[in-house]
Amino acid sequence: MIDKRVDSAAQAVADIFDGATVMIGGFGEAGSPIELIHALIDLGAKALTVVNNNTGSGHVGLAALIENHQVARMVCSYPRTANSTVFPDLYRRGEIELELVPQGTLAERIRAGGAGIPAFYTATSVGTPLGEGKEVRSFDGRDYVLEYGLKADFALLKCARADRYGNLVFNKTARNFGPIMAMAAGTTIVQASALMELGEIDPEVVVTPGIFVNRVVTVANPALESVLVNDGRAYP
Repeated sequence: MIDKRVDSAAQAVADIFDGATVMIGGFGEAGSPIELIHALIDLGAKALTVVNNNTGSGHVGLAALIENHQVARMVCSYPRTANSTVFPDLYRRGEIELELVPQGTLAERIRAGGAGIPAFYTATSVGTPLGEGKEVRSFDGRDYVLEYGLKADFALLKCARADRYGNLVFNKTARNFGPIMAMAAGTTIVQASALMELGEIDPEVVVTPGIFVNRVVTVANPALESVLVNDGRAYP
């Protein structure tokens, strides 16, 4: 029988290596796998390339991973938000690299990577600094920029429910980048708020099928980034 359950977040991330590319789900707080990120901090893997919508908040989760100097390069759409100070400070000091990608382009690059599409053309960024140095072609009289698909060694995701096969159900918009990141990663690691018995998840509501998932760890009461930030918490 296929059983993708692991006993702890630490065990789930144990093989993430120095220099790996890691996709991390979440749109700000929604869908952010705080416990898996903190386990990655404990692991100590360095020189990571991280793909995420933003760069975290406060001094927990993704921001803490960056603050611990484990991330060499960020690929994201929003490097600075209301509570993000860690990344901007490191970036201004030249201690971390940034690849800025428009949000829709970021999502499509991840989707393309998971679908085996090496590259695609998009009108987004034409005539802007983000399009400089990239191939441009004209279709029906309109210019388009060539963008490449994104793939990763690992994806760290959060879902509401999972079974031991790795079938996932997300909590509304907390799914955000999760399904496409699961497809684009060589190893997909998921923390689930609830682990269901086989057959308890209606197949019609499964968002990400287990074929795209390698490990599932149960985190019954996951931390909320906003609560940690408001409490002035830091990790480690």
